[in-house]
Amino acid sequence: MKIEKPKLTEQLLESEPIYTLDSKTEYKDRLFEHMTLDMLEVSKVSFENVVFRHVTILESSLEHCEFTDVRFEHCDFSNVNLQNTFMHRTEWANCKLVGTDFSGSRWQNVSIGQSICDYSNFRFAHLKQVEYTECSLIGADFAYLKLQKIAYGACRLDQVTFTGTPMKGLDLSDSEFDALILTLEDLAGCAIAPHQAATFAGLMGLIIK
Repeated sequence: MKIEKPKLTEQLLESEPIYTLDSKTEYKDRLFEHMTLDMLEVSKVSFENVVFRHVTILESSLEHCEFTDVRFEHCDFSNVNLQNTFMHRTEWANCKLVGTDFSGSRWQNVSIGQSICDYSNFRFAHLKQVEYTECSLIGADFAYLKLQKIAYGACRLDQVTFTGTPMKGLDLSDSEFDALILTLEDLAGCAIAPHQAATFAGLMGLIIK
């Protein structure tokens, strides 16, 4: 699967230290670096041709925001409310997204690599051409999703919820998990490795001796 990379210009305007973001504002051609923002309550903020590097956001809500041609490097957005966001040609690299709420979001051409996304929430999201590589997704919620070309490469998926999400076409064979939360109907058409088959035996009422 080919993911379109962010189309970033070589020269970005380095932002002066800021302590807040403003709703209904467009941030374009910017570099946000070595910043900590907290207690944000904003919505409908637009980011285009932007790099976030070593940025931490705490106890904040950024709903209905748009990210186009954006790269996040070594950022911590744990427990941030990012519901109903739109992301296109966006990368997350070596980030911490523990408990981050992306529910109801629409993503296209998004990659998340070598990041900790435990207990993140993607419920009711629409993910198209999205790739997770070497990520920890323990306890993440992917329930009731619309999936189009999504890949999990060498991820930790233990206790991930896929209930109500058709998994046809997904390949979980090189990821690790002890248990997933789903139904047999959800699992139909999903590719798994032979050693993973025993994980789903209980769903079929089988007893393995």
